Amino acid sequence: MQYRTFGNHDWKPSALGFGSLRLPTRTEADDDLTWFRSGDIEEGLATEMIRTAIDGGVDYVDTGWTYHEGESEPYLGRCLQDGYRDRVKLATKMPTWLIEKAEDFDHYLDRQLERLQTDVIDCYLLHNLNKTTWPTVRDLGALEWGERAIADGRIGCLGFSFHDTLELFKEIVDTYDWTFCQIQYNYMDIEHQAGRAGLHYAAGKGLGVVVMEPLRGGALTRRAPSAIAKLWEEAPVGRTQADWGLQWLWNQPEVSLVLSGMSTMQHVEENLDSADRSRVGSLTDEELRIVDRVREAYRELLVIPCTFCQYCVPCPNGVAIPFLFGFFNEAQMYGTLERSRAHYRAAPERQADRCVGCGKCEEACPQGIEIIRWLKTVHELLSEDAAARQALGVSKPSDQR
Repeated sequence: MQYRTFGNHDWKPSALGFGSLRLPTRTEADDDLTWFRSGDIEEGLATEMIRTAIDGGVDYVDTGWTYHEGESEPYLGRCLQDGYRDRVKLATKMPTWLIEKAEDFDHYLDRQLERLQTDVIDCYLLHNLNKTTWPTVRDLGALEWGERAIADGRIGCLGFSFHDTLELFKEIVDTYDWTFCQIQYNYMDIEHQAGRAGLHYAAGKGLGVVVMEPLRGGALTRRAPSAIAKLWEEAPVGRTQADWGLQWLWNQPEVSLVLSGMSTMQHVEENLDSADRSRVGSLTDEELRIVDRVREAYRELLVIPCTFCQYCVPCPNGVAIPFLFGFFNEAQMYGTLERSRAHYRAAPERQADRCVGCGKCEEACPQGIEIIRWLKTVHELLSEDAAARQALGVSKPSDQR
């Protein structure tokens, strides 16, 4: 395992961190309608995976209040017994969207300490700071509360995770002497949300920068269209698509660690191998140019910029928003319309036409996607209606770019 710098701080994190959002569940793995954030975690396999990662040098494990329907934290409390808790920095997050009064800060932190069976949470984040949650928790005194929680030993350091504009990101960074932040960043999202500019800004201020969505929720590991596969084949070094995405991140010194939500033992083994080979500045100029070309090729194909983070669900009417967007994008990118339509028909109670336009999903979406508008397009393409039989070639509305 390679170890990296964490901003201006002494701790050296492993290049790879274990994210506990996508743990294996007991639901059939080949069912594309599986809610992999189900609370029914396959604990035997998940524990074997996490402990294998720690034995392989991973020293950062991340979770959150809502992950796996609230079961991720209690599960990790059980998983990290037998001495494993002492071998890692444990990170979890304050559910900022649930905060209504100042007393809620203590309420959630104390519950999380109980659920995780620990006296201290090493790395504590204000979860999903954006234009709505940031003013709320800021004005309720979250930063002052964080100082008190550090002083009384319940948390080791304070950071935040982020989904909004670069301008707001810089404002938040400059407001407090944060230890670290967590941003969405990958070779497709260099200008999205905080992006590369935010990475450099935070690192330049001495923050450790944890990267989430390094492979866009697995989207960058799927079978590549032929045009993109040919680009990868031109590279002087053969790599899997996952390894390309991870090595591109580790190539950059500003990245403190890459957080991967692993769902199988194969993911763990391959990611450990990839992390062992990681180095700052290891990619050649030619390899970086190939990644740039792949990015442009994907941008020509991607229609709905959904990363499958699932902040938009549960929908009050049961619409399976991220899954439906996934079926739509796959049909567009890979030419698999009939396969996507078959998946769509399999669960009529989750189809896009159940949307009533309440807007809750759009308020929660970190990507700023016009979900209601896109759901109508999804239904037109994937439903049994005559319009669904149109040839692929759906044009992207100009305001969706």
